[in-house]
Amino acid sequence: MNAAKRRQIFERLRAANPHPTTELKYQGPFELLVAVILSAQATDKSVNQATARLFAVANTPQAILDLGEAGLKDHIRTIGLFNSKARHLMATCAQLVAVHGGAVPRDRQSLEALPGVGRKTANVVLNTAFGEPTMAVDTHLFRVGNRTRIAPGKTVLAVELAFLRHVPREFLKDAHHWLILHGRYVCVARTPKCPTCPIADLCEFPDKTPAASPP
Repeated sequence: MNAAKRRQIFERLRAANPHPTTELKYQGPFELLVAVILSAQATDKSVNQATARLFAVANTPQAILDLGEAGLKDHIRTIGLFNSKARHLMATCAQLVAVHGGAVPRDRQSLEALPGVGRKTANVVLNTAFGEPTMAVDTHLFRVGNRTRIAPGKTVLAVELAFLRHVPREFLKDAHHWLILHGRYVCVARTPKCPTCPIADLCEFPDKTPAASPP
């Protein structure tokens, strides 16, 4: 895919959604960090339901530590893998209090040093909480990057680096959110909605879903 096509794609996505953001509900960097940790292999809807209960009683690292692991589990047990997530979250909160004065750090190295925080989670926090031009590649972005040929790659890291290399700088801050929404609702894993896709004519996927035949 050439640079002109990529620019057109992001111009269209921006025109359709000038101010994209995450579907996770949060106030401030710490709530976002918690929500992203809890979102692994879980839907944003289920995370939002759990964090609404959790944040009402504990929305700082110290407050979650004060709940204790058992208390935390009571608030998040509706989310998949809640036992391991509670363990990681307690360890993360302890580290935030001990090392960072209860604040969420805004550099990648410190974020990735937190228990349960990998590169993708760090990228989400850096982008969404702090406005950094990062690309958090999940299953949606990996699929969209490869399927459209915007940013092809065989690994998650390769796709991330391809996005960073090929997405025009002016679109980079919002590109993650545009593409995750596009992958979630249009360029879905099975039977992508190519007939109604706003970038179908620019996409280089060779096996596009055909339009339904008229009756």
